[in-house]
Amino acid sequence: MKQFQKKTINLHKIIKTGNSVKKKMTELIACLSTGTGTWGHVNRLIQEDKWDKIILITNEYGKENFNKNEKTEFLVVNPNQGIKELKDDIYNKLKEKIKNTEVIINFISGSGKEHMALISALLKLGLGIRLAAITKDGMEEI
Repeated sequence: MKQFQKKTINLHKIIKTGNSVKKKMTELIACLSTGTGTWGHVNRLIQEDKWDKIILITNEYGKENFNKNEKTEFLVVNPNQGIKELKDDIYNKLKEKIKNTEVIINFISGSGKEHMALISALLKLGLGIRLAAITKDGMEEI
């Protein structure tokens, strides 16, 4: 049985084109909602890497109370609406904001309904997804 080592990773992809190398833009989408201590996790995730864009799916309370940086924007939704309506709301608000073919997502904060609506919206947009979280070893792809 092979042993695998955990490694802290930089989630930016490197793309080789001819003789040049360029960094692919990395966009983080995270839910920012309910859950004790989850805002600290999201904040650390934001600070851990040099993201090109950060979109936080939150409610009015999150928008008013979370300290964002210059790369962060809020996508404000009503988490009390039905799951189909929530998915459509997220889809319609994200479709003009995402320019890449994949995004990195984090679900530490928020409800299962918010998570399902976000995944459904991202898949409807045709995006690939990667999951990232803060572990005892730093930020890691899950």
